Amino acid sequence: MSGELSFNLFEMNTVGHISHGMWKAEGNSRHRYTDLEFWQQQAILLEQGLFDSVFLADVIGAYDGYRGGPETALREAVQIPNNDPLLVIPAMAAVTKHLGFVSTFSTTYEPPFAFARRASTLDHLTKGRFGWNVVTSYLPNAARNFGLDDELDHAQRYARAHEFLDVLYKLWEGSWDDEAVVRDVAGGVYTDPAKVRPINHNGEYFRVAGPHLSEPSPQRTPVIYQAGSSATGRAFAAKHAEAVFVGGSTLADFATTIADIRRQAVDAGRGANAVRTLGSAVLIAGRTRAEAERKAEDYATLSSAEGYLAHAGGGSGIDLAAYPRDARMADILRSSDGSHDPATAARYAPGATVGDALDKIVRFDRGPFFAIGTGSDIADAIEGWVRETGIDGFNLRQFTTPGTLEDFVEFVVPELQRRGLYRTRYETSTLREHLFGVGNTRLPAAHHGARYRGGANLTENVNPSSQS
Repeated sequence: MSGELSFNLFEMNTVGHISHGMWKAEGNSRHRYTDLEFWQQQAILLEQGLFDSVFLADVIGAYDGYRGGPETALREAVQIPNNDPLLVIPAMAAVTKHLGFVSTFSTTYEPPFAFARRASTLDHLTKGRFGWNVVTSYLPNAARNFGLDDELDHAQRYARAHEFLDVLYKLWEGSWDDEAVVRDVAGGVYTDPAKVRPINHNGEYFRVAGPHLSEPSPQRTPVIYQAGSSATGRAFAAKHAEAVFVGGSTLADFATTIADIRRQAVDAGRGANAVRTLGSAVLIAGRTRAEAERKAEDYATLSSAEGYLAHAGGGSGIDLAAYPRDARMADILRSSDGSHDPATAARYAPGATVGDALDKIVRFDRGPFFAIGTGSDIADAIEGWVRETGIDGFNLRQFTTPGTLEDFVEFVVPELQRRGLYRTRYETSTLREHLFGVGNTRLPAAHHGARYRGGANLTENVNPSSQS
């Protein structure tokens, strides 16, 4: 095995992201998430640790599917309170030169034109270090926050997302030529009007005239990340994503999903290496294995079962507190209104009961990417995971701040570097180059979004309902 892996810190502009109950830990500073200094300190340490990026999750609704309301989520700080992830990026960029910034933004509830400008602005301010994690949102409360009675169904969310991306590609890649900004002082021309064009998109979900308001940024299109392991999600990733956050219950699940995404990327004419794959890793490191195990015991003591259940209930729409432990999950899903996406059913093994689901949800040590020990122990585990799945990297899940990140940088990074699996210095400056090498600043020609370069194909309005 050879080649450097991608590592991102899995973050969120909130108190409690996915390790519920940890805000109570002595010395934890998550309550400082509202301070710019908190994010700048994180960014400095991440750059010292040579990370690819900080990966910022987001939700635009409350987890209110557990026990009939948001009260548990509020008590347990389950991703509420939370703030906008995009707004902390300039502060972090100001104190770093290489660290990338990936932010989640939903295609479902806001129009694409305004986001296109925000993304271009961030790519300018970071000098090409911005990436976008494309999501379609899943919380029913989010739909109600934007004036809908309930979520759009899974297929409709993805159809809308396909068109959303096409509008953005037209704005980012097709609206302005590279030479549009001439800054001709003698002639009194800042931008050559002949090199800027409207897009006049008229589709099923969006009508956008253009032109784009921002001049071309270093990457033009930010690096496209996406999370989704359903059949629809994999097809979306093969067409659009440059890095995809995959899920699964076993190493075999990951291997199958990764192979399928790469196969579909080849079928799309992009090539098997056009999409980097990432998994969520729980890595608890110490100077000795005993020290790491003590940390894990502390985390288990602090862990909040109610917090995990509120998170699961809000995300799946299934309130596990409303059913007896021996009720079968398959029966509950069959008797529901059919609104659950395919990935929800895939989480549960055949014959799984509510009790099984409860026991699994409240454990943070569930695999397959879970390791405790010294840097060497964890590096051994990582090598095995990569060998068995072909995965390209990981999002590091946090327990405490400070704590998790510092331990990874001190104990794990040096061992991975010794094995040639982790960079020893930054060779590149833009986020896309971090993933694909020096000189790969912009979308490759084989990517779907490149079809709009130079104003080509702008009149093509793809019917989203025809997308896979």
